[in-house]
Amino acid sequence: MSMNNLLKDFSRLHFPRPPATPAEVAAFEARIGWKLDADLRAFYLHSDGGTLFEEEPDASYRILSLAEIRRARVAILGRDTDEYGAPSQYTLVDMQDTNYAILDVAQQAGGSYPLFDAWHETYPVAKRIASSFAEFLERAMASDGFSYWLDG
Repeated sequence: MSMNNLLKDFSRLHFPRPPATPAEVAAFEARIGWKLDADLRAFYLHSDGGTLFEEEPDASYRILSLAEIRRARVAILGRDTDEYGAPSQYTLVDMQDTNYAILDVAQQAGGSYPLFDAWHETYPVAKRIASSFAEFLERAMASDGFSYWLDG
């Protein structure tokens, strides 16, 4: 499904936030030190985060706003040194209880950042769950609120 159609479904069926402005996206990229890929840029210019299936605080899929994205090792383990995870991994979706879907900006392929399941009890080991944010969003929105990558 195209990103445009995914964004329409997200707005129609889920809980988007107001969009980020181009200036907010530029400020985020300057602060964080990497550029959003095309899927993420389209998403954040459409909605600066939001939730799937339920509104906060009960949502198990909470796509972080630009202001909330930070290094995964800091968010999950509270440390910002390499022994606690790669510096290129950033939180993107809060799955509750310090579990996140994260992206790795060092592994960009085909213009997209892959996403990983970052379970707090095994991080920095992380399981790849999508090749792009568009793939993640499509599969997540079809999941009935469950973490689609988990067995059972």
